[in-house]
Amino acid sequence: MTPIVLNGRFLTQGLTGVQRYAIEITRALDALAAEGKAPPLRVLAPSGAAAPWLTSIPLETVGSRCGQAWEQLDLARAARGSVLVSLGNTGPVLAGARQAVVIHDAGAFDTPESYSFAFRTWYRVLQRLLARREARIVTVSAFSRGRIAAALSLPEPAIAVTYEGGEHALREPPDASVLARHGLEPGRFALAVGTRAAHKNLGALGAAASLLAGRGMTLAAAGAADPAVFRPAGGAAGPGAVALGRVSDAELRALYESALCLVFPSRYEGFGLPPVEAMAAGCPVVASRAGAVPEVCGDAALWFDPAVPGSLPDALARLLDEPGLAEALRAAGRERAALFTWRAAACRLLEAVSEMGA
Repeated sequence: MTPIVLNGRFLTQGLTGVQRYAIEITRALDALAAEGKAPPLRVLAPSGAAAPWLTSIPLETVGSRCGQAWEQLDLARAARGSVLVSLGNTGPVLAGARQAVVIHDAGAFDTPESYSFAFRTWYRVLQRLLARREARIVTVSAFSRGRIAAALSLPEPAIAVTYEGGEHALREPPDASVLARHGLEPGRFALAVGTRAAHKNLGALGAAASLLAGRGMTLAAAGAADPAVFRPAGGAAGPGAVALGRVSDAELRALYESALCLVFPSRYEGFGLPPVEAMAAGCPVVASRAGAVPEVCGDAALWFDPAVPGSLPDALARLLDEPGLAEALRAAGRERAALFTWRAAACRLLEAVSEMGA
């Protein structure tokens, strides 16, 4: 069987949803390898990369470059003779059809206002080249499959879907010190998680914060934006809002478990990882009916329409006032989150790669 090489560039990048996917898929593949249920695997990464959580898949640092130059040149050379799998939207053009690339969404095409000119231009050019060189395209939802197929002129059945998982949200014990540090009381705040990219629609949280403030509650917003990638587009500042900045996994679990709900106003998502994390942690989800989020959350979320003013505060008021609704959402959320695991996603990825003749 042809060995599989994983593109380890994500090990040198900051943590966003894309890097989370790469880390958790690699963890799951490592567990499958330990059980003898995976083909020969290794990770190739730039100098300085580390993955101490890997126990069965070897990590090799190769090349002298970094960033895109490393991926396009050093990685392509080092991966010769193997099937290359890249987990974070990009891959080396020189690897041609002997590679699979996970493209998480078509945001560079569909929501250009969210990205810098240089970033979206590079993604558009590179992803079109990868499609033309017949790289195997994989994505994380049926919604993304449709949008990527349209952007790259590919038939939808040619794009595999892995979905994602949410059980990582329960890996670390909760660190409740984050609540005391920001003056948050359990059950007395709603949580928002995301960057300030335009498509995340965090500017819509102002009305939610006002409603919560009127009830003596708070809106807490966790996350940070990478200015090299995202163009700022408003935020959640205002009466009744607290900016938490970046939080650890342990702090995020404590926030999910203590929040009245997760408010997720994004108008474009390739998957929607925070809602799955929240559901896994027993946190009710109030979400915008947009992108892949309805596909992922099903009937386990309380929905609002981002195009209708007042829709979000109305949904929050319903959650606060309707007896039993929060508990029903918690139960439905846990059941729904159990459908999405990283092990299942890793198995789907291996299946997509095996279809290449690996």
